[in-house]
Amino acid sequence: MGSEPVDATRGETVTQRFETGVRALDRKLDGGIPAGSLVTLLAEPASQAELFLSEFVARQETVYLSGEQAPTTVTSALRSQRGTYDDLAVSQLDREAPVSDALAHAEEVTEESLLVVDPVEPLERADTGEFRAFLETLHSRLTQTDSVAVLYALKHSATPSQRHRTEYTSDVVLDLETKRNDDAIENRLFVPKFRGGRALTEPICLDLTDRIRVDTTRDIA
Repeated sequence: MGSEPVDATRGETVTQRFETGVRALDRKLDGGIPAGSLVTLLAEPASQAELFLSEFVARQETVYLSGEQAPTTVTSALRSQRGTYDDLAVSQLDREAPVSDALAHAEEVTEESLLVVDPVEPLERADTGEFRAFLETLHSRLTQTDSVAVLYALKHSATPSQRHRTEYTSDVVLDLETKRNDDAIENRLFVPKFRGGRALTEPICLDLTDRIRVDTTRDIA
C-alpha cells in the first residue's frame, strides 16, 4: 500500500486496495478492500472462516488482537495454514478491560497495516459508550493511516446486543454462510454492504478446506 496514486490517463485518484486472497472476490471488489476500511467478517464458529483471516494476515503487517485464545495458540494456527509471518504481532485482549485494551491498540495502528480483532464479541458485550468510542477511534485511525481492520463476528444464537453497531459502522460486511447437507458442506460468501463501492448481488460459492478455492461446480458469476 502507499499514498493514493493518480491515474494519469484519467486524472483520477486511485484508492489503494488490500487483497483478500480470494481472486474471485478481489476481482468483484475492483482489486480488494479499499484502504481506510473497517470490515466485519460474519461466520459460524464451526466454519473455516479463519482461512480468510490467515489470507489477510499473510499480505500485510498485522496486529492481531485475540479475544479468546492465547497468542501462542493463534500464532500456531496461522502458521499451520500459511507458514511463517514476518510482520505479525499477536496480543490477547485484557479480559477485565477488553475495550480499553483494544482502544490502545487502535490508537497505535501504523501506516498501511492491518488490525484484526478475533472475535469482536467481548467488545460488543461491553459498555455501549466504550464500544462506540472504540469504533469511532478505530475508523478515524484507519482513514489517517490508509489501513484496514477486520472484526471477526461469530454468528450464533446468543448474538451480542451491539452486533448491529458493529455492522452499521463497518464499511464492508463479508457474510459467510455455511450449510451442511447429507453429503456435502456448502459455503457461500455474501457481500451485502460495501460503503463507497458496489455490494455483490450474488454470493460467491467456495470450497473451504485447508485453502480457499472457488467452487466451480456451482453457478457463480
